[in-house]
Amino acid sequence: MDLNLKNAIAFFDLEATGTNVGTDRIVEISIVKVHPDGGQEIYTRRINPGIPIPLESSLIHGIYDKDIKNEPTFKDLAKDIHQFIGGADLAGFNVLKYDIPLLVEEFLRAGIDFDLDKRNLLDAQKIFHLMEKRNLTAAYKFYCGKKLENAHSAEADTLATLDVFRAQVERYIGEEAEDLQGNKLGVFENDMKKIHDLVNEKMVDLAGRFIFNSEGVEIFNFGKHKGKPIEQVFKEEPGYYDWMMRGDFPLDTKRKLTQVKLRGFNNR
Repeated sequence: MDLNLKNAIAFFDLEATGTNVGTDRIVEISIVKVHPDGGQEIYTRRINPGIPIPLESSLIHGIYDKDIKNEPTFKDLAKDIHQFIGGADLAGFNVLKYDIPLLVEEFLRAGIDFDLDKRNLLDAQKIFHLMEKRNLTAAYKFYCGKKLENAHSAEADTLATLDVFRAQVERYIGEEAEDLQGNKLGVFENDMKKIHDLVNEKMVDLAGRFIFNSEGVEIFNFGKHKGKPIEQVFKEEPGYYDWMMRGDFPLDTKRKLTQVKLRGFNNR
């Protein structure tokens, strides 16, 4: 089924040194960019992470230190990757909690402020869990009737996710989506903005250290101040901001924290 696109979509998958967004690095990236006219471009590249790849990670994706020792770093490739993605929406499988935060973190480390505000973020796993309640291999078999060969190869996973996403759109048009609590979220349509609204919770930072409360106020989602408004904590314990900025938190989390702090100064 053809996707009803008003904007290009960049389906992508990352292989990395591990799962910590703040400290781990990308070792392979594959992007399949789909244009509104149906045309596709593929960008696949191995990357030298600048740190050793743990054996447990190499055993999953099959990429070892010797395989990437002569490859460029992400910083070397950042401008090309940023240009290839352009203003496209972002999509993939389980990208909201891992791939997008890690990609943004790598761009920030390379000095590129990768803006998400005007992009639709489309997660085939989130659709899968909303509409069927399971991994990419299972989704590929369920939606496409095929066995996923070369799982954990970035390009194979990315192309499989594109097939899954197309099949999901075709399958669920006109059906009501529900969350895990049974709350009605709206009718599924072949419209990327509406799919974005269905699958995305309102985020403060990509790592989920902060969330919005029912009044739309940013609050802490971890630690001793969990549930408290960020601005309130800064008033009660001014040194907490400095502690977080020195801590091992993702750059995106620190960026959002600073935005809230500066807004508080400006509103005085």
